[in-house]
Amino acid sequence: MHVELHSDFQDDAEAQQAADLISACVHCGFCLPTCPTYLDTGDERDSPRGRIYLVKQLLEEGQATAITQRHLDRCLTCRSCETTCPSGMRYGALADIGRGMMETQAPRPAPERLLRTLLRKCLSRPTLFTGLVRIGQLFKPAIPGALGRKIPPRQKTGPVPSQIHARQVLILEGCAQKAATPATNQAAARVLDRLGISLQAVPGAGCCGAVDYHLGAHADGLKHMRRNIDAWWPAIEQGAEAVVSSATGCGSLLAEYGELLAGDPEYAERAAKISSLHTDLAAFLLQQDLSLLQTRAVRGEDKIALHIPCSQQHALQQPDTTREILRRAGFTLACTRDDHLCCGSAGTYSILQADTSERLRAQKIDALTGDSPAVIATANVGCQLHLGEAAEVPVKHWIELLDEATGP
Repeated sequence: MHVELHSDFQDDAEAQQAADLISACVHCGFCLPTCPTYLDTGDERDSPRGRIYLVKQLLEEGQATAITQRHLDRCLTCRSCETTCPSGMRYGALADIGRGMMETQAPRPAPERLLRTLLRKCLSRPTLFTGLVRIGQLFKPAIPGALGRKIPPRQKTGPVPSQIHARQVLILEGCAQKAATPATNQAAARVLDRLGISLQAVPGAGCCGAVDYHLGAHADGLKHMRRNIDAWWPAIEQGAEAVVSSATGCGSLLAEYGELLAGDPEYAERAAKISSLHTDLAAFLLQQDLSLLQTRAVRGEDKIALHIPCSQQHALQQPDTTREILRRAGFTLACTRDDHLCCGSAGTYSILQADTSERLRAQKIDALTGDSPAVIATANVGCQLHLGEAAEVPVKHWIELLDEATGP
């Protein structure tokens, strides 16, 4: 698909990149039946192909409308379309560029700007967000409706390994996960400790940058990336062998640090190194000798419904890693359907596009629970919290299950 850039964008590097990305699209329509929002609305402007045309129109006409903004906002960035695209169209990168351009080309009403700014500033600051979550947990019984349901119960984290091993990996603690599901990384630390590996959380590292970047605030997102690189770099120089993420949504952005900071002469080389060292927790474990884990007998009737987040199967292109680990550990996996479709969480999407998000969640829970599982396991904090609001069975991170099955 050819793009004739408007004169206003002739010297705009992002606009040129967007035009190059669009050139890969052959408008075949294979993406339509894999797009959750198109399946939900039936409006082609809510499909990848439709949104590509809208961004193309922006690049060629030099102006945007609220209609373009609305349909870009409705995109989950699940990237299911990328998995099915025969021409390798990198739709997620185009959507991010389009959203960034829209923030300047079609300014939002003040209430929308305020809400999005509050979400970015609160979610991306772990200390602030943790404080807000703790206050919410304290007053949760008095908070009605949807807001009260979004406040996660406080978790018990268990003991922290005390032994320091020669092998060390860094962990992205993140922002939402550190506050809402701290049991995840504590379980990961115990499992890795049993394999002779220490999990190191580095002070100063925090939000991966996804909240800001995916909401079109690219400069702020890049600041978070640079801060993390600065925080991790001394440990990397001292021999840390990997940067591990236990939230696949964060991990999918870590994998792109090198690309997103390629034009920054101060950070480009280190960012590329971070991306090369990054690995998802499940992928990292599959590289280890898992026979060292003494797995207790797992009750066969307690079936696990495995939810594979979009970020894991479409962005990281690792749809089977978690399934393989749980199978090796002896868990019985429930039959599920429509595994490729998004649960509707998608970071801040569940807040900004609540109606669509709730419809997608209901469909996903039906698809996960048809085989009567005892628990739903997932690999991403946002999905875990979103599904946990409405599911009638517990929703846990899969590493918690592995920790329980291999612990003393």
